[in-house]
Amino acid sequence: MLKLYGGSRSRASIVQWYLEEIGVEYQFVLLDMASGEHLKPDYLKINPMGKVPAIVDGDFILWESGAILLYLAEKYGKEGDSLEKRSIINQWILFANSTLATGLFLEANREREMPRLLPPLEKMFTEKPFLLGDKLSVADIAVGSMLAYAQILAKVDFSSYPAIKDYVNRLAQRPAFQKTIGNR
Repeated sequence: MLKLYGGSRSRASIVQWYLEEIGVEYQFVLLDMASGEHLKPDYLKINPMGKVPAIVDGDFILWESGAILLYLAEKYGKEGDSLEKRSIINQWILFANSTLATGLFLEANREREMPRLLPPLEKMFTEKPFLLGDKLSVADIAVGSMLAYAQILAKVDFSSYPAIKDYVNRLAQRPAFQKTIGNR
């Protein structure tokens, strides 16, 4: 069975949300980050950087939330039936973990980046319910989790962006979201 390692407040919940959405059985291994459990030799064999999340799927080990989402989408989610579609999914996951995350979570960047990043997203969500069309995808897990966390943790106000606000609210109503991110 796939094992997902994470801390109580970590990006592991993003991976967990996707696993719940696609119905993959997994064991969640909660590491006590405060006591340094993620820095002990047994865990450092899984992720030598001592960070979470990480997965062990049989003999395969992988860390970094974006890489894990891409792997899970390819192996279990069966998303992206062409190189082009998989590349678009990759684009959104990389955007979420780098551009969007640093634009929303680094306070020094927020004032400059939000007016640049949010209007195109607002336009997209007025035209379609999800990033790739009418159906939730792993791209929405990546981008949606960053937007939800920005609202929850960084207290980012999306009231000037009603389509984004609606998107985050719709995602937050999903049972898999409620069981994972919404439960934190």
